[in-house]
Amino acid sequence: MRPTIIAGNWKMFKDLEESHDLVKGILERLTSTLNSVKVVICPPYTSLALASKMLKESTVGLGAQNMSEHDEGAYTGEISGRMLLSAGCRYVIVGHSERRQYFKESDALINRKALRALELGLVPIICVGETLDQREKGTTHSVVRGQIEGVLKGFSAEQVSTSIIAYEPVWAIGTGKTASPEQAQEVHALIRSVVEKIAGREAADKVVLQYGGSVKPDNAKSLLAQKDIDGALVGGACLKAESFVQIIESAV
Repeated sequence: MRPTIIAGNWKMFKDLEESHDLVKGILERLTSTLNSVKVVICPPYTSLALASKMLKESTVGLGAQNMSEHDEGAYTGEISGRMLLSAGCRYVIVGHSERRQYFKESDALINRKALRALELGLVPIICVGETLDQREKGTTHSVVRGQIEGVLKGFSAEQVSTSIIAYEPVWAIGTGKTASPEQAQEVHALIRSVVEKIAGREAADKVVLQYGGSVKPDNAKSLLAQKDIDGALVGGACLKAESFVQIIESAV
C-alpha cells in the first residue's frame, strides 16, 4: 500500500523568525492520530538549518524547493544536493512549474537533477503539469505524457518507485482554481499508466502521486479520496499552520 504524503512548498515566503513560528505552530497542532500520514515541509534555503533543528524529535520530513545538478563548483547562487543533505533535507522539489516558467528549466535538466538527487539519497518530488492554453487546446494528455517520459529518462524501476511525482496543473497554481477531483484523477491515472510503460507494473503501483494546485482544507478530502492520488503538494495553504494541518487531517 502506498503511503500518503502531504508536502508544503513555502516558496519565497518566511524569514527566519516567521519560519520558526510556522514550524512551531505545525508541530503544536500535529497529534498522534495524524501519524498515518507522512508530512514534509519545504522552507526557503535560509530556513533549512533552523527547521531541521526544530524537527529533530518529530516525524516531519524536511525538503528543499530546488537543487543544482552539480555537486560543487563555480556556480554562483546554486545549492547542491550534498549541501541539502548536510542541512538535514531528505526530500527536494524539482521541476516546479515556476522553475520551468521563470527559469526556463527543461525536462532534460529536471531529469538530471532528479537522478542526482536519487544518487545522493534524496527523494525527488518531480513536478509536471499543463498550462491553461494546453488544457483548452485538449493537449493535456500529450503534454503530461511527454513531461513524464522526459523527466524519467534513464531511471531504473527502483528509482521510479522511490520518487514522488506531483501533478500540478499550471492554471491552478496560486489562482484559486482547482482541478475537479475527476479531472485530477484522470491525469493521475494517465501518469500511472505512463510510468507502467516506462518502468513496469510494480514501480507504477509503488510510486506516490501527489496533486498540487490550490489545495485547501475545503477541497483536500475530495481530491485525496481519488484512487490514484496519494497525497498533496500544498502551496499557499501551507503558509498557515492551521490550514496546513487541516489538510493533513483530511488525508487521515
